[in-house]
Amino acid sequence: MDVYVNFKKVGRNVLLAICDCDVLGRTLKEGEITFHVKAEFYNGGKVSLEEAMGMIENSTIVNMVGKNCVEKAIEKGYVHPEAVLHIEGVPHAQIVKL
Repeated sequence: MDVYVNFKKVGRNVLLAICDCDVLGRTLKEGEITFHVKAEFYNGGKVSLEEAMGMIENSTIVNMVGKNCVEKAIEKGYVHPEAVLHIEGVPHAQIVKL
């Protein structure tokens, strides 16, 4: 299974954006939240889900959206299930390493 990733340095941080292929380009709305899954932020190319999970080790900030990538991050112990926000039923999680 493939996901879109975008990996870039921002100052002293390394930002990794991951999204499931089926949510790229969507706008998710729930209550006061409007979340744009923008291609310019998430689409730096496609990689396997396992490869994307491996990229988390070398990142200081991770932003992920989509059932597959968020569930895999939970399974690998990167994200606590209670830290997941659901927008229109689509899971979204962030990791910040201090």
